[in-house]
Amino acid sequence: MEKRFATLNELKVGSFVLIDDVPCKVVSTIHSKPGKHGAPKIRLEATGLVDGRRRSIVASADSRVEVPIIEKRNAQVISISGDKANVMDLESFETFDIDIPDEFKDKIQEGSTILYWDVGVKLMKGVK
Repeated sequence: MEKRFATLNELKVGSFVLIDDVPCKVVSTIHSKPGKHGAPKIRLEATGLVDGRRRSIVASADSRVEVPIIEKRNAQVISISGDKANVMDLESFETFDIDIPDEFKDKIQEGSTILYWDVGVKLMKGVK
């Protein structure tokens, strides 16, 4: 998984961050004022993209954190078996299996095009 660095102060709600090497989406940030001898602190709450668990970071505003580079790609569904779909990337023609989320089970069918994110793990994010 590719990543870059950013300061904690740059991250806003809706952006992505790596916490414990898990890609997460930021759901809230709380800024505190600097103390007499310290720098301002930020408490960042995020949910994991893969497992949905809540994680948090508390650090100074100028701390550097890792931000994942998320590849958003399209693929065509080749076959469906249970909760998995075999798909082919429309650019690289790579084939792989991907889990079908509950919200897309009634919309997905063979031959349809899906949007997926590659964050080290491939996640289905939409059906076109």
